[in-house]
Amino acid sequence: MISGVIWLYSLVSVLIISLISLIGIFSLKIKIEKLKQILIYFISFSAGALLGDAFIHLIPSLFKESSAIISALTILLGIILFFILEKVIHWRHCHIPITKEHVHPLAYMNLVGDSLHNFIDGLIIAGSYLINIQVGIATTLAVILHEIPQEIGDFGVLLHAGLKRTKALFLNFVTGLTAILGTIIALILTNYISNLQFYITGIAIGGFIYIAGSDLIPEMHKEVKLEKSILQLVFLILGILVMLSLLLLE
Repeated sequence: MISGVIWLYSLVSVLIISLISLIGIFSLKIKIEKLKQILIYFISFSAGALLGDAFIHLIPSLFKESSAIISALTILLGIILFFILEKVIHWRHCHIPITKEHVHPLAYMNLVGDSLHNFIDGLIIAGSYLINIQVGIATTLAVILHEIPQEIGDFGVLLHAGLKRTKALFLNFVTGLTAILGTIIALILTNYISNLQFYITGIAIGGFIYIAGSDLIPEMHKEVKLEKSILQLVFLILGILVMLSLLLLE
């Protein structure tokens, strides 16, 4: 049976992540160009955090508890799964607010994709806490850092589609709640499926690497000015260092 501490940490973590879906309201007071300048560095920081969590926390834990070949295959499965998600339901991580040149006509498809993405986040959070509390905290932080620019972008998509602000906030929040469902299902299934947390962890690693490599870093490459590119690199490294510093919790 899963301990009450694991349940508590997992549910509190996904609740915080779900509440981040409401952050879009704060972006309304910031001009689009100013928001872009802020978010591009947050995206860099997020990419570093995702890569740092994958390589510093998740991969060592996975290879320590599972065979090398199974670990490698589950990581590859995670990459393939996230690739399929983008292809089949046209889910993409939108980190830059909507503009005339950045149009998303399928707002409700975005909601469907975001719901599935948050559900998977819930699975990942639960799986990481099942390994140990420290890995769970590190993974939660990495997900939070990634969610902030994404949720701002998603909110912009819904507004651009013609939804009122209150409805857009509500729908974005509802999609965020699927993370809680994912966590509950993962914790329950762990009682019936042996070593489930390690399969979830492998998929999480693949997903984090895929998101950082295919969504976040290409977004960073859109900025070509030397000074801003150096700042991006600094924030990328800072994200990694934050994950490295969490080793002190162990």
